[in-house]
Formats: sequence, structure tokens, C-alpha cells
Amino acid sequence: MFPTTRLRRLRYHPAVRELARETRLSAANFILPLFVRPGEGVREPIAAMPGHAQISPDVLADEVREAAALGIGGVILFGIPAEKDARGSDAMSDGGIIAQAVRAAKQAAPDVLVVTDVCCCEYTDHGHCGEIGRSTGRMDVENDPTLELLARQALVHARAGADVVAPSGMIDGMVGAIRRALDAAGFLHLPILSYAAKYASAFYGPFREAAESAPQFGDRRGYQMDPAAAAGQAMREIELDLAEGADIVMVKPALPYLDIIRLAWERFPGVPLAAYNVSGEYSMVKAAAERGWIDEKLVALESLTAIRRAGAGIILTYWAKDAARWLEKE
Repeated sequence: MFPTTRLRRLRYHPAVRELARETRLSAANFILPLFVRPGEGVREPIAAMPGHAQISPDVLADEVREAAALGIGGVILFGIPAEKDARGSDAMSDGGIIAQAVRAAKQAAPDVLVVTDVCCCEYTDHGHCGEIGRSTGRMDVENDPTLELLARQALVHARAGADVVAPSGMIDGMVGAIRRALDAAGFLHLPILSYAAKYASAFYGPFREAAESAPQFGDRRGYQMDPAAAAGQAMREIELDLAEGADIVMVKPALPYLDIIRLAWERFPGVPLAAYNVSGEYSMVKAAAERGWIDEKLVALESLTAIRRAGAGIILTYWAKDAARWLEKE
């Protein structure tokens, strides 16, 4: 074949490379995570995640307007209440921090897509994703009692004006419980973005500082997926969530699980697929860039391109604002 076939012909000129390019990033692909706590004028930097902060609802309004101006596809909100208890009561209150945050976001920019994380870990004093008990013989999250808590949370978010609810606890039956509650309350139009294949990953460390959600005992391996599990188990999780009424499914984390993203894209054609480019992935690049070891912009855009190429049309990423600006300049 050589020298008749020379693939460098597709690379020699920038315009030719652009013509041959298949995977394209857009700000519209991104969802920006934001951490909201009570107060006014609050912007508490998150040490483990440079460039991000815990913010109050009034500051959130500014962030949402900025995201809208940059053309970012939406925001996902995580609430940090003033007080926590064993059941995460603040998350089930129409006056709680997440309800306040949704209302502030929608008032600031009504057309911006507002997604809400539906889970208990940010709101409980034990840091786990549901009600704690010993039905399995050890301290762990009780599956079925937790479903009621998640359904109540989703209704609070819906009443506040959320555009999408995103259950993230990997509790069996969570999508079905939320779907039934939303439909019964008249929110038939409201989509569910399920964290369908969420792994018990070591890459979540900085997030737990940001959301103040570190488990106070044990870990989450009893309900989140084992990183060493067969890929087919992730496909079963996704299939079950779709059967229960999930409208969008997500793989989390993104970069260590590109194989799972690709397999999901192939196995469930036509189903919107999201991936979470998580805090550990972000913070490692930030730390290396601060030391001059890598170019943050190039590494971040390459990572996001890889996630997109694997099949994720929606990417939750802490680089959403930066990436939107970088892409606009290009």
C-alpha cells in the first residue's frame, strides 16, 4: 500500500484536519456542577477543587447567568444544608437549601436547564446515601425505606422548578419510585437522568470535601458498583433503570470507565447517554498543571473529547465554563 496510502495527507493542513474530524465538542454538551449552601454573599473556595466554591443562592444566580451567556447546556445543583440529621430532612423540605437553589437559578435564568442531584449523602449526618439499618447484618443503607426519601426529595425539586431530576445513590428501584411519585403529582413531563452505572470510585475524594458528604463510617461499596465487576453488570443496571422509566442514563466516573460508556452507547442506541467527568479527574489535572507538568487546557479538552468520542453526548464537568471559553476562542 505504501506510498499510495498516506494517512498523513489528512493531517498536513489545519483545514484538512478540521474536515476529517468526527468528534466535536460544544458548550451545549456540558453540564456545570454547582455547590450551594445557605447564606448571602457566600463564596467559600473548595481547596481540593481550585476554581470552584461553595456558594449561596444569590451568588448561584450570577453563576447560572454566566453559564447561560457561555452557552453551557445546563447546571446540576448539590445542596449543603445548615443542619444535617439521620434522614436528610432538609432535602425533603420546600424551604430547604436545594429548593432555595432551584428557585434562585430559575429566577436568574429561566431558560437554563436546571438538574438536581437526588440523594441523601449531602444532607445526612452519617454521610451515606439513605436510611441506615442492620437488615443485612451490618450497618448499611436500607434499600426500600430509602426509596420513599428519594421520592419525597424529587417532589421538592419538581415543585421548586427543576427541569431534570438525577437520582445518584444506586439504590435498587430508585427510578421507578421517583417516576411514580412525579407522575402521581402531575409532573409527567419531568425527565429522570439516572446515575445508572455509578462506581464506588476512589476518584470522588474532592467532591466529598465540596459537598461535605464523606461517610462517617464504612464506605459505599455496599450500594455503588464494584470497579472490578463485569461490564455486563453495568449494562444490567442501565437496562433496569430504563425499564423503570429513566429518560437519560449516566456512567460515573468518566475517564476510567470509557469502556463502559462505549458499551452503553452501542447497547442502547437512541438513549441519551451522560458521563460525569468527576472531581478527582479534574483535581489531578489541576494539581499537575499548577506544577507546570502539563498544559491544563490541552489535557482538559483532550479528556473531554475522549469522553465524547466514547459515546457520551452529555458531559458533567467542572471544566464547563473554562472549556466553553476555550472552544469559543478556537
